Amino acid sequence: MPAVLLLKERVVLGEDRFAEVTIWRVPGKVPGSAHDFKYRLALVMDEVCVLRFDNEAGKGDHKHVGDRQEPYAFTTPEQLVADFWQEVERWRRA
Repeated sequence: MPAVLLLKERVVLGEDRFAEVTIWRVPGKVPGSAHDFKYRLALVMDEVCVLRFDNEAGKGDHKHVGDRQEPYAFTTPEQLVADFWQEVERWRRA
């Protein structure tokens, strides 16, 4: 089975910021993750990525918040998107 793009969108949040969401279903588990989804969700402000959820091969599910990297407990693509937008709201209010 080839990889299937499930979601790809860029949302402009302001003159100097945008969010980009990309989720793929891949043929097999991504190394370091226990599921068959490959994803990258990012918030970019003033040309700097300030928030990113991803599962880079070998690193597993995690998120970058500013300069910190933290584990992320992936459950479903829908929950991933909801968690990302919840974090984006925190950045928008900060």
